[in-house]
Amino acid sequence: MFNNSFKIMFLLILMMGTLITVSSNSWLSAWMGLEINLLAFIPLMSDNNLMSTESSLKYFLTQALASTVFIFSSILYLLENFYTVEITLMCSKILILSSVLLKMGAAPFHFWFPNVMAGLSWMNSYILMVWQKIAPFFILSYVMYKPLIVFCAIMSAICGAIGGFNQTSLSKLMAYSSINHMGWMLMAMMKNENLWMNYFFFYSFLNLTLIILFFMFNLSHINQLFYLRLNSKTFKFTMFLNLLSLGGLPPFLGFIPKWFIIQYLVMSNQYFIMLILIVSALISLYFYLRMCYTAFMINYNETNWILNYQFNQNTMNIYLLCSSISILGMFMISMIYIML
Repeated sequence: MFNNSFKIMFLLILMMGTLITVSSNSWLSAWMGLEINLLAFIPLMSDNNLMSTESSLKYFLTQALASTVFIFSSILYLLENFYTVEITLMCSKILILSSVLLKMGAAPFHFWFPNVMAGLSWMNSYILMVWQKIAPFFILSYVMYKPLIVFCAIMSAICGAIGGFNQTSLSKLMAYSSINHMGWMLMAMMKNENLWMNYFFFYSFLNLTLIILFFMFNLSHINQLFYLRLNSKTFKFTMFLNLLSLGGLPPFLGFIPKWFIIQYLVMSNQYFIMLILIVSALISLYFYLRMCYTAFMINYNETNWILNYQFNQNTMNIYLLCSSISILGMFMISMIYIML
């Protein structure tokens, strides 16, 4: 009981820190919100095992470095705004953006992200992949320097796609998938906040579906997926279709936000960036298909024993609801659109 109440308390403080940053009207209050958020997340990460303690230390050191750069560059930015020096103003803007990109784990500042993810529980991984990106993205919208954002978007798409090769850990695979999605979100942020918020909503929902699945079966490596024997073949089939939906394969729900961004890039005549993003999405789909392919085969080898999984019925109901929306979401939206 004490453990749960302490987690709820730190979760509320974590949410409060993000809301302070989002609603702040000065750099100092935004920095304070980021620090409250960081100090609340550290106790949530520590699950009294060696891996999570190591991850929390890595996360703390990286975020502390980013926060230090952020507060000094924001002071520099204010001073340069006052004295109106153009060249140094650009330098301080680049420093602010670099510190924010380091905080969210976008390439080329992404090296800490998969290592931290590897030591976390699935629920903490979801917080790191989704909630911890909200505050940095809002700060990013205040200081837009397009050449750096385009460069980081391209790098995130490429590193997220290539980094997922030869990964056997599901948490690292999800981390590289998140880096790849960050490339798309950075390009969405360049258009406007509404496009980014649409993409972020779909991204959060699709990640939630998979995280609930991995949490229910206590999965951590790809080979556990291959040897997972279930009474229901339909359940296994839908389980792998959720992976393809996260990769953005039409006609699943995950394709809709990518479709919006492709449309924006075509209208902006940014064909080269669009090509890189689409190719990176295809590469990331490859390693999702690598997980799904054997399970879709008729002559699929299975173990002779069936583990008796004890599911929480509420968790299972939430998963089934999210899974059905993830797989049939595009059909539902299309039907509503046609009826209207």
